[in-house]
Amino acid sequence: MLGPRKIRGPAFVFRLISLTTLSLLAASNFAQSENNQDPEDVVRVRTDLVAVPVIVTDTRGRRLAGLKQEDFYLTDDERPARINYFAAGTERVAMLFALDLSGSTREILAQQREAASALFSRFGHGSRIAVLHFADSVRLTVPFTSHVEGAEQSFNISAGESKGTAIFDGAAAAVRSFDGGGGFSGERRIVILISDGLDTLSSTRPSDVVAAARAREVSFYVIHFQLFTPRDGRLAARPSSKGFRELAEQTGGGYFKFGNARLALNPNARYDLAPVFQAIEEDLRGQYVLGFYPGEGVRDGRPHRVKVNLSNREYKKFKVLQLKTDYTLKD
Repeated sequence: MLGPRKIRGPAFVFRLISLTTLSLLAASNFAQSENNQDPEDVVRVRTDLVAVPVIVTDTRGRRLAGLKQEDFYLTDDERPARINYFAAGTERVAMLFALDLSGSTREILAQQREAASALFSRFGHGSRIAVLHFADSVRLTVPFTSHVEGAEQSFNISAGESKGTAIFDGAAAAVRSFDGGGGFSGERRIVILISDGLDTLSSTRPSDVVAAARAREVSFYVIHFQLFTPRDGRLAARPSSKGFRELAEQTGGGYFKFGNARLALNPNARYDLAPVFQAIEEDLRGQYVLGFYPGEGVRDGRPHRVKVNLSNREYKKFKVLQLKTDYTLKD
């Protein structure tokens, strides 16, 4: 799990806690059966593949790079299962930007269009991008697409009146957006949520968002633009709504704080999220995806438990965090 990161001042001094510099994208290959497959077969096995995203950390919580398929073993309902698919890093990403339209963040978001586009462009062919806006209502502005142009334009947000902010309703809608078709079973699903952290309208509980995200293997990367209020003759940071930070901490993502009192007083302050997006990129590249094809006997509509462990005894002190622990298949 990643700790909070903070950006300060015009030099944007960026501190990463619990991030290691991880290897670049490793090539990930779909497992071949003993006989060659034609393209139609490939579509079929992709549908059947059960993909399990995992993160491996050392005793200090730092993510480990460089592990190989043979360093893992997987059990399906406590029975050993063959790992048919392995990816180190993130070749395919489904990335949704959830943008707070409240007045406190609107102008900042308009400055981040190119940085957001650059982040998406670094991932492999077949990755997808979407954009969701929220304030007192929620709207999926750009459904998932492989074309970044429309997503770029959605960062240019026109001024408008808002009666409040429904962060958790927006986060829940972001998670549901992954239910549509068009994805790849081994893709990493992430939501980059950018907000001031103050929810005033949501009817959705943060715990329900976390549960839904975990069920769909969605990780939240939360970028918190801090608000400040006068207190005892100086500006003090306002706390975020309860559960805001937990969206990241409980879904295998990352939490970043951005801003300081001096910037808050400067109406012409310029913000740059490029270092944050770079940290997110490095973080995603330090993850692994394991996949297997379950037998026909489990197509009973009931949940089945999958467990991933490290096979090398030298790694016994390391921790494996699974972003998926069970699956259900139907005929």
